[in-house]
Amino acid sequence: MDVLKVSSKSKPNSVAGALANAFKSKEGVEIQAIGAGALNQAIKSIAIARGYVAPTGKDLICIPAFSDIEIEGEERTAIKLIVKTL
Repeated sequence: MDVLKVSSKSKPNSVAGALANAFKSKEGVEIQAIGAGALNQAIKSIAIARGYVAPTGKDLICIPAFSDIEIEGEERTAIKLIVKTL
């Protein structure tokens, strides 16, 4: 499964395009976000991507989960959003 890392500075339209493009060949994508701003951009991206894939007859579902990651030797908790097509 592909992992897209989203920050608070990510552009939702760009992330949505990457999501929609990934669904051409895969059934699911994981989005990783650390912090409230990044999570906000990720959710907006999923909503926009849903509109991109709707004409193909697909719908998106989102499964939120926690993920422990290491950044610069420090353990952090990230939110991962598992996005799949129906």
